[in-house]
Amino acid sequence: MTDRLHRSALPAHLDAPVTPEQVGIVHLGIGAFHRAHQAVFTELAARATGDRRWGILGVTQRSASVRDQLRPQGGVYGVLTAGTHESRLDLVGSVLDVAWPAEETARVLAALAAPTTHVVTLTVTEKGYARDADGGLDVERVRADLDALAAEPSADRVVPGATAVGLLVRGLAARWRAAQAAGERRPVTVLTCDNMVDNGRVLERLVGAAVDAALPGPDGDGLRSWLATDVAFPCSMVDRIVPATTPAQRDAVERELGARDEGLVVGEPFRQWVIEDRFAGPRPEWERAGATLTADVAPWEQAKLRMLNGTHSLLAYAGRLAGHATLAEAVTDPALRERARAFMLDDALSTLAPPDGADLRAYGESLLERFANPATGHTTLQVSMDGTQKIPIRWGGVVADRLAAGVVPAGAAFGLAAWSEVVRREAAAGRLVDDPRADELAGVVARAGAGDPAAATPADVARALLALPGLLPAGAGTDERLVAAVVAEVPALAAA
Repeated sequence: MTDRLHRSALPAHLDAPVTPEQVGIVHLGIGAFHRAHQAVFTELAARATGDRRWGILGVTQRSASVRDQLRPQGGVYGVLTAGTHESRLDLVGSVLDVAWPAEETARVLAALAAPTTHVVTLTVTEKGYARDADGGLDVERVRADLDALAAEPSADRVVPGATAVGLLVRGLAARWRAAQAAGERRPVTVLTCDNMVDNGRVLERLVGAAVDAALPGPDGDGLRSWLATDVAFPCSMVDRIVPATTPAQRDAVERELGARDEGLVVGEPFRQWVIEDRFAGPRPEWERAGATLTADVAPWEQAKLRMLNGTHSLLAYAGRLAGHATLAEAVTDPALRERARAFMLDDALSTLAPPDGADLRAYGESLLERFANPATGHTTLQVSMDGTQKIPIRWGGVVADRLAAGVVPAGAAFGLAAWSEVVRREAAAGRLVDDPRADELAGVVARAGAGDPAAATPADVARALLALPGLLPAGAGTDERLVAAVVAEVPALAAA
């Protein structure tokens, strides 16, 4: 049986990964994306500067699987950069350990409070922020964490962290209390890396709402004051396609390493990280690893969300209907490629202000080539999950801006029709789509069919889903021009 890869016994033919001296970053949501993106930037920054203060404690929210992959390896894992014609394997050592809150919440809270921790990062996906349909905090989803926050530090035992936002707020409160006890300020930066418009400000509001709900009035005044003065919530934009690692890739890397790497992740050659330069204290020199520090992330963020993520979603829904298993298959379908170009270059591009020095038309064409890289393996099923969370930020602004300009966004209308047809088919087959509002979506389809989802017509389902609260900006989902354009696309998609 092949030994596991480990920090203490590394293969000599690859560059040695860094060995940080301490935890300086706590990361909530240590899935494959973080390991192939922010952890790589942190690794390369440490190699460039020799600064070993920025070890990462990863926190896995859903299960112990990532902990069980990385802890036996001393946190070291491989990143397989897979291009269309060649690949490269690198080892990353910036992650020191992984904790699972269900069993190790006390450790996570202690790390968040520690004076050596200066940055908290998050990749918990859009649905991990416990927001309601209006974008505010869904208090009931974080109730267990809020109750624990209100009880701490007098509680006899540490209640396991139930949600990422709740755990973050409890950690910030623990940091504030520790700072008070030590007579220190302990500033910290909370840097979200998820695909949400104005993501740092969104998270700051959610944290504030959680504190207000758990500690109303004078009980929370000190914590609120500290959050306002000593905690920064910069915005950021991230970009790298990170597909699921296949057993064949694990086996190939095992042959190359002579050791089994259960933490292996795969990424495309391209990677980008744009960060608002607004920190409360020290940080890694991520710019030495290629990150862009800027005063305003918004132009970069909008370009990525609308052009890359928006087109990704369109190809995922339409690709599923056309029988394509992967995004690479979908984008090489001539008909779908033209639909994708139309959305990206006619709808999305016309709503954007280019960041300084950026050629967005060239960026758009390059995206289609990136999507076509078969090595990424991104599946249409995977990308089409969580539509009610993704559509508002990927298509909503494009739709609203084009309608305000007097233009019906034909590409977005096609995407919405494809999403509607995916939802209808799943409901008609008695299945729930993978979406936080799955039950609500199934109910919409059932009502459109007078109680029978299988009897609902594609056009009626499309009209009803467009009007779903929170899906599109106010008025857009019932705009007759858009509704007509979406309904016109439905028959051909339903016949596919």
